[in-house]
Amino acid sequence: MTRLRIATCTHRGARKGNEDDLRHGASPAGHYAVLADGAGGHANGAEASHRTVLCIERALSRPDARFAPDALTQAVRDAHAELRQLANGAHASASMHSTAVVLWIDRAEERALWSHVGDSRLYRFRHGRSDLLTVDDSVVQRMVQAGLLSVEQSRGHPQKNHLLAALGIEGEVDPHTVARAVHLLEGDAFLLCSDGWWDHFEPQDLGDALSRALSPEEWLADMQAHVLAHAGPQQDNFTAIAVWVGNPGEMTIARFDDTVPRGGR
Repeated sequence: MTRLRIATCTHRGARKGNEDDLRHGASPAGHYAVLADGAGGHANGAEASHRTVLCIERALSRPDARFAPDALTQAVRDAHAELRQLANGAHASASMHSTAVVLWIDRAEERALWSHVGDSRLYRFRHGRSDLLTVDDSVVQRMVQAGLLSVEQSRGHPQKNHLLAALGIEGEVDPHTVARAVHLLEGDAFLLCSDGWWDHFEPQDLGDALSRALSPEEWLADMQAHVLAHAGPQQDNFTAIAVWVGNPGEMTIARFDDTVPRGGR
């Protein structure tokens, strides 16, 4: 596999502080990208997301980490346990919740794993097609799945930010981890993002921005400009991580041999 390229972007939007956090890096078990969106008031939300990404990063970076779905699931559960411990200890009066979305790549075997809890998302773009790989743990998403709301109606719904699952809530969580490692293809691009980011886009918009970009940094800059141009007075924090496998642009642009005369010789 050719080299991976990773870029990041985080912005506080119209808020006084930023409750999103992220990490990415490489370890013996593979490359990882982790994004979290905290809740509970700025100080507690920021600490929740910070603890979440650090805990998951620590688990995936261990020398003995196994690249396996159960290991990724346990890493996310460990972050949940850490937030619960905080809630039951010195921060007992605080509400500390966080979403999490994780992408883990084994370059040697050209495979990927991912997991999430909450409504931070993971998209994959492959040869001109965009796929949302996660399903939001939200009241509104369940209503869409049940046919009670259209996607368009869900955008302005008053309960669109109400989560059914998040790290740090009482009880256990069941991370949504892909059942088995998924093979990567040259030119794949991934986008991890918080709801403050994806709420401004249709999947095709994200793909269109990708087709214009020559680097993951350009891709994020293009999308960030779109968010800022359409941001309202209550714009949430918005954060994203772009992961490129090789050069997606080379795989999505059709090529024709114009040196051969058409209509025969």
